[in-house]
Parts: sequence; structure tokens; C-alpha cells
Amino acid sequence: MSLRGNDLREHILYFAKTVFLEMGFERASMDMVAARAQTSKRTLYAHFESKEKLYLEIIELVRAMSLRKLKRPGEYSDDPTEALVMFGARCLECLLFAWTIRMCRMSVAEAERFPEGSARYFDVIFTTPETWLSEYLAATFGLSNAASVDAAHRLLGRIMYPNFTRAMFGIEPITEEIDEDALSPDFDLVPIRHAVAELMASLERPAANPHAA
Repeated sequence: MSLRGNDLREHILYFAKTVFLEMGFERASMDMVAARAQTSKRTLYAHFESKEKLYLEIIELVRAMSLRKLKRPGEYSDDPTEALVMFGARCLECLLFAWTIRMCRMSVAEAERFPEGSARYFDVIFTTPETWLSEYLAATFGLSNAASVDAAHRLLGRIMYPNFTRAMFGIEPITEEIDEDALSPDFDLVPIRHAVAELMASLERPAANPHAA
């Protein structure tokens, strides 16, 4: 193998990710990773001193890959409604992607052993999208921090449930391939548009007067 330094490290990480997502942490082995990456165990251990350290590096790799797929709401459209629809759809599409589901399952299974790693993966698939969405809602609609966080939470909850939960439990099919840069043209936007319409209607309603009779 002619790769060296960071190029070799990234090459190993890519194949290690595949092995761990296919096999799970317990069944994956450094022998499997070395074989899949077509490198020696000596080279593998020179870059990753243990299986545990390799697993945590895989989480960081998948985090970065996930964020590259998901743009901030305002990057999808200048129209707020369309921006929210496309952002919500992309969130769900990414959640139903095979790598995401398998990484979620592995993170849950290994949460006691690697609590920080599991927390960092939770952050990238749940916390970061909600933060980006709440920031967009606050800036676009002039909402307070509390109101924008609540609105983001409600919208993403409507979009994710029950599809993501069903996929996690193997009830709903997962997507084996995903375009790195764009939403699939076959993605069903109808339920997303309904969820966004409900949110927009709630934002347009005036707040109740607590002193009203």
C-alpha cells in the first residue's frame, strides 16, 4: 500500500467504520479492520493503539460526515417555509440512512462503556440540528430563545416520529444509499409540509392574554 501519514489513517478509518457498522463493537476485530483496509496489524496499531480508541475515532468520523450532509436551514431556500420543509426532510432522510441507524444502535449498545462517545453522536444527530433550527427560527421570526427552542423541538419531533423509531427497531426499511449533497427526488415531502404548516400556523397565532376573562 502506497498511502502514508494522514492519507493512510483516513483510509483505515473509512474501512474500520464499515467493519464496526456491519459487525458492532463486540464482534468487530482489529484483524477484520486490517484485512478490510488491506494493511498490516502493525500499521493499524501504529495509527490506533487499541480497538477502543479506534471506535471513538470512528464516532468523530461519522459525526463529520453527518454534518456535511446536513446544511443549515437558510442554505436550502430564501423562502422560510421551503427552507423549513427541506431542512426537516433532509434531517429525516439522514436519520433513516443505514449508517445513521447502525451507528445509533451501536452507540446505544456501548453507552455504558463509552458514555462520552455516545453523547457526542447524540449531539450530532439530535442536538446540533435542533440548535441550527432554533437559531434560524429566532432570526427569521423574531422568536425569543425559549420560544425558538420549543418550536424547533416540536417540529423535529413531528418529523422524526414515528419513522425514526420504527427504523431503529427494524420495523421500517432503512436507506442504504444517500446523496451526499442533495435530498432524494423521491423523498415524500407531504408529511413534512404538513408539520411545517402546523408550526407556521402556531407562530402566526397571537399569544394568549393571561389576563383575559
